[in-house]
Amino acid sequence: MSGPSQPAGSATAVTPASGTDSGAASAGTGAEPSTGTGSRAAAWRRAALRDLPVVLLYLLAAVYATSRLWLHRDRMVHMDNDQMLFEWMLARAARAVTHLENPLYSTALNAPDGVNLMANTSVLGLGIPLTPVTLLGGSQTTFLVGLVLSLAGTATAWYFFLSRRLVRSRVAAAVGGLFCGFAPGMISQAGGHLHMVAQFLVPAILAAVFHPRDDRVLRRGLLLGLLVAYQVFIGEEVLVFLVLAAGLFTVAYAVADPRTARRQAPALLGRLAVGAGTALVLLAYPLWFQFFGPGHYRGLPFSPEAYVLDVRSFTAAARQSVTGHDSVPGHLSPNPTEENSFFGLALIVLCVVIVIWQWRRPMVKALAVCGLVFAVLSFGPQVPFNGQPTDLPGPYRLVAHLPLLDLAVPARFPLICVPVIAILLALSLDRVFAAPRAAGAPAAPAPAGSAPAPAGAAPTGALPVRLLWSGAVAAALLPLVPVPIRTVPVWPVPDFVATGVWRSYVPPGRTIVPVPPTTGGEAKAGMYWSARTNLAFTAPGGYFIGPRGPEDPGARWGSPDLPTAVLLDRVAFTGEVPQITDVERRQAVEDLRHWRAAVVVQGGLTRGNPVKQTVDQLLGPGQWIANTWVWDVRDRVG
Repeated sequence: MSGPSQPAGSATAVTPASGTDSGAASAGTGAEPSTGTGSRAAAWRRAALRDLPVVLLYLLAAVYATSRLWLHRDRMVHMDNDQMLFEWMLARAARAVTHLENPLYSTALNAPDGVNLMANTSVLGLGIPLTPVTLLGGSQTTFLVGLVLSLAGTATAWYFFLSRRLVRSRVAAAVGGLFCGFAPGMISQAGGHLHMVAQFLVPAILAAVFHPRDDRVLRRGLLLGLLVAYQVFIGEEVLVFLVLAAGLFTVAYAVADPRTARRQAPALLGRLAVGAGTALVLLAYPLWFQFFGPGHYRGLPFSPEAYVLDVRSFTAAARQSVTGHDSVPGHLSPNPTEENSFFGLALIVLCVVIVIWQWRRPMVKALAVCGLVFAVLSFGPQVPFNGQPTDLPGPYRLVAHLPLLDLAVPARFPLICVPVIAILLALSLDRVFAAPRAAGAPAAPAPAGSAPAPAGAAPTGALPVRLLWSGAVAAALLPLVPVPIRTVPVWPVPDFVATGVWRSYVPPGRTIVPVPPTTGGEAKAGMYWSARTNLAFTAPGGYFIGPRGPEDPGARWGSPDLPTAVLLDRVAFTGEVPQITDVERRQAVEDLRHWRAAVVVQGGLTRGNPVKQTVDQLLGPGQWIANTWVWDVRDRVG
């Protein structure tokens, strides 16, 4: 996910924006030095034509990764609750735009209390600009488009960052970008966590923070503040990881190259100050609403320490790679969407070789420290090995209670290692692809942070070396090639809801209660139906994080469970019809009043018949309307 970059001033040799060295800028962009405006425009057009195939490659890779979802619209990602959540959030963003509603809060879910959307992963930074897609194609199409754009956009952003700031070889930059967008951890997160794969602003933020020039501090600081503010509306967790990674990288680089750090510190600190001030002004009200507005909560509804990775996971193959299978990853990661560390032994060895080979470069030293620290933190407070806890204490316990780190899921720290590895690969490929210079020719500008080659050394870019190293990189990366994201079947939206027949039964201010009603943080039924109908009706419960109660701001999944919801959920799980008495009937009416129910609707269920029998005992015989079992409770609820 978020990843480090080079400290300011270390990339002037290959940054087109620097304007300090036209030849260096040419090396960074592939354009020839020029002086006229027309010549510069022509050079940029030529560069764009060279970039286009790379961007198209990333788009094709993203479409391939999501192909099962495009081809089988009756299926969802294997973590279907997460897709239901993001479909609803995307539909809600579109409704906020078209109905001019508050985008930070909604009463269309969790009736009658509503949901603080700013305190949840509402992805407004994706949902609002994708509103036309939602209006034309619905929430499912928007989710898939968002997934494609996030994967391809992240890869593209890193490609431009690498090719403009760190390396001369476009092949090297393309490989680095490809890994950033489609590493095993990214594909794993794409199985449900849209906010975690939407990382296309991360390289732009790093480019603004670590700009190679020390002028225009105010302008670049303002740009940084705008980018940070926008990232908050895409995913705050990515921003937290970015801050942690960039901070550690900066400290490590300063230790490795103190002279450069001292020289660039004033401009860097100035950009950070202006950026922080700008972001705080823009985010003042949204952040107040998140932490103090209606539906706010404190802490997390789970223990981050429960989500850790096994040491062996770093050398294993992920489920969704060509060499992966189900047996091993299940013991090494908390769930299928958190296989963030499955890089494979070959790639780990290759990275060690690169670090040893390029150790003289301060950037490589800082990258190595950054990658190693966050990899080790992912083990949690007690290091697990081969699916079993060991007696070895993990470094995570030393920092688990520090601000920011106390809210971070340890299993996601290896996402920081993804761009670290990508940059190491790009730097190594750039070194071997550097064209050997003829005798007496001036040396080409060196990549950022590189050490000068020893006198009399053979050209690194000799053909045999290129072939050998390219083969080694290919051998390490090919086993990680992803397969299309796994999917699971989902029940269709009941015809009673999908066709709009419900409108004749549900007056304003009343809700549709699904069977079984939502318990805990499940997104099933009501939230799903609501998303697929563009939030046409109000639903109780849902998959979100909220407070435990009016007087208890502690975090919990969903709304507090009501007895009727617990009862029907148990029947749906076991298939056993309980004995219903007047006590359960009175409780059902009371719960339906709380939800402001107009109708109770049963959709597709694996054990649907026992559930229907139970609801019949609670509310009386249901009606078969539009191929759906419906219980009209308007008269009983009042």
